[in-house]
Amino acid sequence: METYIGIDLDTNGGLTHLGRIVMDGWLFDLIPESETCAGWNAAQMQNLYEKVYAAWEPHAHLPGQLPPALREKHARIYEAAMERGRNAGWNPELGEDE
Repeated sequence: METYIGIDLDTNGGLTHLGRIVMDGWLFDLIPESETCAGWNAAQMQNLYEKVYAAWEPHAHLPGQLPPALREKHARIYEAAMERGRNAGWNPELGEDE
């Protein structure tokens, strides 16, 4: 990866490893929700990943462990992503080889 394409142009409506890092950056207010991370290099994405990982640690990396306001924000962000993904052809069912 030279640079990240940005969550708005990412595969499956952003339902990728990098897209989830961006969405979790939004969740924890590490970046504004208007930030798509388009053009970010690997070091910038790694830095965001490390911040996201640290932000998830107190919640055992489980959405159900988030306080109510963050749980609602998580649901809003991820429901929108799943809708974008479905519109882009994403199928949430895993194949036999996944």
